[in-house]
Amino acid sequence: MRSIRRGDTGPAVEEIRSILVGLDLLDTGGTEFDSATETAVRAFQQSRGLGVDGLVGPETWSALDGARWKLGARTLFHSVPTSLVGEDVRTLQERLLEMGFDTGRADGIYGPRTARAVAQFQREVGLTPDGSCGPQTMKALRRLGRKVVGGRPNWLREAEAFRQSGSSLVGKTIVIDPGHGGPEDLGVVVPDGQLRWTEADLAFDIATRLEGRLAAAGMRVHLTRGPSPAQSMTGQERAALANSLGADLLISLHLDGHDNPAADGVATYHYGTGNGVTSTVGERLANLVQREVVVRTGMRDCRIHAKTWELLRFTRMPAVRVELGYLTSPVDRERLIDPMFREQIVEAVLAAVQRMYYPVEADVPTGSIDVRQLRLALASRNS
Repeated sequence: MRSIRRGDTGPAVEEIRSILVGLDLLDTGGTEFDSATETAVRAFQQSRGLGVDGLVGPETWSALDGARWKLGARTLFHSVPTSLVGEDVRTLQERLLEMGFDTGRADGIYGPRTARAVAQFQREVGLTPDGSCGPQTMKALRRLGRKVVGGRPNWLREAEAFRQSGSSLVGKTIVIDPGHGGPEDLGVVVPDGQLRWTEADLAFDIATRLEGRLAAAGMRVHLTRGPSPAQSMTGQERAALANSLGADLLISLHLDGHDNPAADGVATYHYGTGNGVTSTVGERLANLVQREVVVRTGMRDCRIHAKTWELLRFTRMPAVRVELGYLTSPVDRERLIDPMFREQIVEAVLAAVQRMYYPVEADVPTGSIDVRQLRLALASRNS
């Protein structure tokens, strides 16, 4: 869908404004996307961990559409093939997680794992365990308090499962996602004389270099796309691919762009809602990638941030998206078009991946891992 923005009018704008009024972000409805509507959309995006641009694109619209539902307003159940999605589902998942029932990530999707958690709750309170959340189940939920205190149990499960997987990279599965791709999805594009630098091409080059280095370290590596795919993939489709492969990690590679050429630096994003709900393992991966890239390349540190983008929300493994500099910045662009600099980025990500599997008490200082030794160690084990 085309993004709806300031100046647009019509039924779609009227529906957007109606939802924003219901969320107490806008005072009145209407059919014009004015400055007040844009401000309200930005506030909504900020509260949901979306990219804050004031535009209503596919992800923002999906979040708005789901936000109209409050827990208890409808019966929730596992629907096939299209699952129920909404703010009410996310609220239910968080409520069950607080009570010790494993719904997986609170992603707002009423899938089979959420249905099983609801059925387990129903069984414990003496209700028919049909996995649907209707009036009787809601009444029982309101009556009971949380069972688990001192942390979010789902993130504790995630961290413990990751710890038990061992410190070696050998046999682990990682998905590398070169951002964009497809004839009409090149990402940021910057002309340079007779040349043209595109985010899609540079991200794919970094991804293939990283693929080789990770494979040499013993990992099973999959890319989400080839150099020139027939069509682009959505974040949800990329996440579904990683889930189907049973990946242990996912790293999405992007380059940024801005109207101001002075904007530069690297930033890394992990799953989180912006109100304290976060993937602790994903956040650790983001921290490690960010620090290694900054120290090894000298790029400006734009820090890590929590987002609910589809790629981060729908993956069932720790996942991060790395914005490896601004292609619109003369400073960053000069570095990024240099193959040797791209090798530095690859070494930084490889070091971060290795550090993910070290126990916290055995971690090493940023920039201290000699990534060449990882391949030598694997070679010695195989000889």
